[in-house]
Amino acid sequence: MKRILECVPNFSEGRDMKIIEAICEPIRQTTGVKLLDIDPGASTHRTVVTFAGDPEAVIEAAFQAIKMAGQLIDMTRHQGAHPRMGATDVCPLIPVSGISVEEAVELAHRLGERVGRELNIPVYMYEYAAKSTERKNLSIIRSGEYEGFAKKILQPEWKPDYGKAEFNAKSGQTVIGVREFLAAVNFNLNTASVRLANSVAFDVRENGRIKTDNGKPSGKPILDEKGEPVRIPGTLKECKAVGWFIEEYGFAQVSMNLTNLSVTSLHQAFEEVNKSATQRGLRVSGTEIVGLIPLSALTEAGKFYLAKQNRSIGVSERELIQMAVQSMGLSDLRPFVAEEKIIEYKLRETTKGLNDLTISRFTEVLASEAPAPGGGSVSALCGSLAAGLAAMTANLAAGKRGWEDRIPTFSALAFKAQQIREKLLFLIEEDTRAFNEVMAAFGLPKTTEEEKVARKQAIQKANIYAAEIPLQVMQTAAEVFPILKEMILHGNPSSITDAGVGVLCAITAIEGAGMNVLINLQGIEDTAIHQGLKQAVEDLLGASQKTKVELLEGVYQKIG
Repeated sequence: MKRILECVPNFSEGRDMKIIEAICEPIRQTTGVKLLDIDPGASTHRTVVTFAGDPEAVIEAAFQAIKMAGQLIDMTRHQGAHPRMGATDVCPLIPVSGISVEEAVELAHRLGERVGRELNIPVYMYEYAAKSTERKNLSIIRSGEYEGFAKKILQPEWKPDYGKAEFNAKSGQTVIGVREFLAAVNFNLNTASVRLANSVAFDVRENGRIKTDNGKPSGKPILDEKGEPVRIPGTLKECKAVGWFIEEYGFAQVSMNLTNLSVTSLHQAFEEVNKSATQRGLRVSGTEIVGLIPLSALTEAGKFYLAKQNRSIGVSERELIQMAVQSMGLSDLRPFVAEEKIIEYKLRETTKGLNDLTISRFTEVLASEAPAPGGGSVSALCGSLAAGLAAMTANLAAGKRGWEDRIPTFSALAFKAQQIREKLLFLIEEDTRAFNEVMAAFGLPKTTEEEKVARKQAIQKANIYAAEIPLQVMQTAAEVFPILKEMILHGNPSSITDAGVGVLCAITAIEGAGMNVLINLQGIEDTAIHQGLKQAVEDLLGASQKTKVELLEGVYQKIG
């Protein structure tokens, strides 16, 4: 899984586009980062910027943007409707994929320390990155705002986490932290009634509704021993929601923020809103994603609705997304364009790779004079074909009439095969990239002694990587054998030969990739690495050959 970290800094400038663009320029210039959105607000005098990419690159881009904001924004003259405490008011980091909260917290503290030390801006850490529970909540830290910090920062309990405990009149203070991805979603209802929309929102949001003596909104609120209203919690955790009327559309919506998709998923929210709406004689007539959404939110939804239909979840990523879009009505208002709404797709490189080519074009490129793509990429391709056949045979078994009780088993096998297929597709591209890195290392200058040493080290590093990639192809392709074995023994008899072809593709991938490992070993001088890779190849080849013979015997026994 690609490592993606999102950053959504809020800068205290919403009117001067020259300043806003200047703050965003370092983000644009940082390799490995993509600027996704700039949302200025004149009345709030605040701009929310969204960018994402490689975690290390995101941290660098965030620092440079904070630095630029500190240079260009004068907080002594700032007035706006939104609460604020500095030129960069808040800078949250959000793990999207391939990075844990703990890793993001470590990066947040590294950023905070650097901002405090190099820019002389006091830094407070919040949410998951908070050093104490008292500082988890952003609004508590920001209390008193910019004007109040001249005295607040001198209080021992409000000493900054990083930087000096001195009021920075020009730049103010900043808050840096880590939070979960916030998904903004609107559920359309077939009514113009805000009252009904609010009733649905109150049913589902975590804060629920105030309890009354007659159980109706018109009743008298019931108070607890502290004199606070007693609340009836809603059905969804980490969920904020309200009903409103959208004049542009002519109907009401439940507008919702899901603050932790691992606690309450997009499809769970849809199901609960739909359930509440149905009880009130309404229905959800479509779903609108506001901003961007992580890929996992849609693939998990796709799997949920396939399982609900008693179908296999072992389908492609594209099919999972389409199932989510259809099931939740994501295209009812306007077409849902995955490349524009899914974060991971938005971050994809615009240049096309080998996997984007047609079969005809791929073989055409393969047949050219260029040494890459070559046998390594073809080996990975063979492995992906094996995994595709494994998924296909498992899905056919899951769809066989009379085998409904076995759907969960076959569905899990198909899903595993799809994961293997996707990894091998990645390795098609990576094998060619590894070859190009070797060529680039050999092309480094070698005039001075330092250049010679650097060149030799680069060649060794590239050769090791060029051997490790085909080894990954071998290991990954071998993972398809247990699935194919299950399909040969217990799958749909009509697809037995498809499983057999899968076995042949898998062994071709393993033996072909093994050749590539062995030839790249010739350029590796480290004896331990050389021997370790060689032994791994020999072990995989030996085990795979035995498995191939066993599985093909099973195929021929069944087909005569």
